[in-house]
Amino acid sequence: MLQLHILREQTENVCKALEKRNLEARPLVDKVLELDEKRRSFQTRLDNTLAESNTLSKEIGILFKNKQIEEANALKNKTSALKEKAKTLGESLNAAARELQEALYQIPNIPHELVPAGSNEEDNEEVFREGEIPDLGDAALPHWELAQQYDIIDFELGVKITGAGFPVYKGKGARLQRALIQYFLDKNTEAGYTEMQVPHLVNEASGFGTGQLPDKEGMMYHVGEDNLYLIPTAEVPVTNMLRDVILEQKELPVAYTGYTPCFRREAGSYGAHVRGLNRLHQFDKVEIVRVEHPDQSYAALDKMVAHIKTLLQELELPYRILRLCGGDLGFTSALTYDFEVYSTAQKRWLEISSVSNFEAFQANRLKLRYRDNNKKTQLAHTLNGSALALPRVLAGILENYQKATHIRIPEVLVPYTGFDKID
Repeated sequence: MLQLHILREQTENVCKALEKRNLEARPLVDKVLELDEKRRSFQTRLDNTLAESNTLSKEIGILFKNKQIEEANALKNKTSALKEKAKTLGESLNAAARELQEALYQIPNIPHELVPAGSNEEDNEEVFREGEIPDLGDAALPHWELAQQYDIIDFELGVKITGAGFPVYKGKGARLQRALIQYFLDKNTEAGYTEMQVPHLVNEASGFGTGQLPDKEGMMYHVGEDNLYLIPTAEVPVTNMLRDVILEQKELPVAYTGYTPCFRREAGSYGAHVRGLNRLHQFDKVEIVRVEHPDQSYAALDKMVAHIKTLLQELELPYRILRLCGGDLGFTSALTYDFEVYSTAQKRWLEISSVSNFEAFQANRLKLRYRDNNKKTQLAHTLNGSALALPRVLAGILENYQKATHIRIPEVLVPYTGFDKID
């Protein structure tokens, strides 16, 4: 959520910057400023009313002390009217504050200056590419056929149990999945991230805190009776651990990692591009989350990108990095880098990680602050990234490591799997 003082003091700059998102922000910003004036007006009237009431209360005390009972009772009637007025103004103030908050929720984050202009994923900017794409010839099979051939993932069994998008991993497929999770967690903790095990359901406040609500409620599974949401990513519970927290500057940075299953409705997703592991309703992911001093957050973003590069280099998968354009940038992000692995059999790139700096946008919603060396509280910056999402990494391994008679396991994973091939 953007800070009000920035909207007030930098209105033109904000509206201009949001044009990168192909958004005409002026009506939204003007509405917020109008509601802010309305809220401030109610606050001023309430403060004046309470001040007048307090002054009269002191006068009443003096009058009673001086035995001026009639005059005191006359003023008591006036203070009663003022109390009623203050109650009405308080209710109006609360309503105006809620209306202002709802309007603020509609304005996305300001894109960083590095964000390229563009309307969709076709306009994203490739900034890095590494790894050789293997030449597997026309005999290369897509991962869903390999999964069936070697009996390691059963998509139909998942349909029977739950529905499409809920695969069942079997035998060496389940062990490879578990090996990837452990490998990612080990690499993250070696890099200084503290591992956390968090709930897989969150309350409404957590959804609003990290920006999934009200923007993405259609993509989240909702448990209506308890008003809880299944998490779309570990980012939500991990970041919300620090909601309403004031850190000391010396405690920064905070770095967490966590493994969770993730649940996404992905409503309206159909077609060949969602076959197999390409898009699921339930999948496993290892996440990294950082809370940084504002002066250090972009250096931290670069370190996160470098860390994820290391994971893919060790897995020896061909990958590229994209800087997302304004039209493809997430609602809460100021700058995002997407990692994509190449699917040799499908002959296309598959997104496996997004690494984002939200600057103070999430922190403002979360009321996540730090106390600087001058004892003044400031909003921190939050960042997160997938390190990594498993389905498409697994798809990339199956397709890129396939041989005529088996699937080779990346060398770095063999200590975790206990086997070096699937046959």
